[in-house]
Amino acid sequence: MGFFDIVLRSLLSAFSLFILAKLMGRKQISQLNTFDYIIGITIGSIAAEMTVNKDVEYWVCIVAMTSFALIGVLISYVTTKSITLRRVITGVPIILIERGKIIEEGLNKARFDINDLLQECRANGYFDISEIEYAMMEANGRISFLLKSKYNPVTPNDMKLKVSNKGLCANLVIDGNIMHEHLKNINKDEDWLLTRLKKEGYENCSNILLLICDTKEKFTIYEKNINLYNSKVLE
Repeated sequence: MGFFDIVLRSLLSAFSLFILAKLMGRKQISQLNTFDYIIGITIGSIAAEMTVNKDVEYWVCIVAMTSFALIGVLISYVTTKSITLRRVITGVPIILIERGKIIEEGLNKARFDINDLLQECRANGYFDISEIEYAMMEANGRISFLLKSKYNPVTPNDMKLKVSNKGLCANLVIDGNIMHEHLKNINKDEDWLLTRLKKEGYENCSNILLLICDTKEKFTIYEKNINLYNSKVLE
């Protein structure tokens, strides 16, 4: 394959992708559902094959890419007309936190563990998970959060208040396991933790999904096996 042939194929491939992207709409990568993602990478693979494989005719690749793009457009159309098909193809939101309780059933459906959830919370600016009333994973994989009413943002400047630094919470128990390094970071040990747990009514950590401790040593405990719609908020 000659140099000019490669350049011509590359330009044709890029132009075809540009036209098909316009045809399929302006969804951002973070807004793509699973089906959109599959179609996107398939069209990209065909374009790459057209660029470097001299044994493949131009028109064959263009027809194949156009066919996949039209499938994507068709799927987008039918999902706007049918709720059932939309749920099957696009998916539905998954509840990860409901009324302040972590829903293990939702975590399992989302293929998430506690560390993944905590990471997403921090990435969205929520370093204290106890402030969150609801968390839902949308069909595109992004997570939406709803804060508890008392934590709705009001700026200190608006209230003319002086505030102190809140500090970071420590995750002392994750999925029934004591995080000894985190205990060490707050200058505590396992005996202190177990003593505090007994005061809270827990003989051990086996039934605790997550335990967080704030800078004032206040515990927030999330138990295991809290099912959707059956979760209770403990005052």
